[in-house]
Amino acid sequence: MARRAKRIEHDNHDRWLVSYADFITLLFAFFVVMYSISSVNEEKYKTFGNSLSTAFAKQPVSASTGVVANQQDQTLKALVDMRTVRLGEQQRKVQERMKNLTSGLSQVMAPLIKQRTVNINQTKRGVVIDISASTLFRTGEATLQPGMSDVLRQVATVLGKEELPIEVEGHSDDIPIATAQFPSNWELSSARASSVVRMLIDNGVPAKRLAVVGLASNQPLVPNDSSENRARNRRVTITIMSPNVERGVGIEE
Repeated sequence: MARRAKRIEHDNHDRWLVSYADFITLLFAFFVVMYSISSVNEEKYKTFGNSLSTAFAKQPVSASTGVVANQQDQTLKALVDMRTVRLGEQQRKVQERMKNLTSGLSQVMAPLIKQRTVNINQTKRGVVIDISASTLFRTGEATLQPGMSDVLRQVATVLGKEELPIEVEGHSDDIPIATAQFPSNWELSSARASSVVRMLIDNGVPAKRLAVVGLASNQPLVPNDSSENRARNRRVTITIMSPNVERGVGIEE
């Protein structure tokens, strides 16, 4: 009986492509997951997604490669949509938080707001409180008047519930001062801001959250062309920074 010839096995030189494709797929999935849980700038993220889509579009595609590219585009689109929703939700929470802070400060400073010696606004930088210097200090002095202590204690109670950075700025008008204690408006404005900061610290606001800035007459609210306008420019500004803003980084209002 004739013996059947042994079948000759041929090596498949393309088997490595299967492992390579699996590796590339896992690597892509890994970077997608890592990128999705990282905190990135939304505009840069969209630019990254568009660049990948453009790169895939420029490659010559076979039928199978076209399916993979389409799946990758859909994954990137879903990832961008998820990121946009997440950022929108975070922004909504920040706005609600700052709105509640503004409401709390407005309640404790309501009498001064009615007297138009205090103004509270919510801006892109955060919640800004402008307090007339005439309410806080006597002319040419940096010691807080006794009547303001209770108000600032209440302000400190509201601010103590937050963990946001706070900048306290002193402002003067353009009339020079030259005394032994205050050789110029720089020293006067800095000392006034420091007095407010000391009061906040004494009433529970952590010192590490606070920063003092003396700006003299360099950032007036209105032109210094009348006694009324000069009175408006003499002020102390307390800014509770928004979580979206780094301390010391200016943003247009």
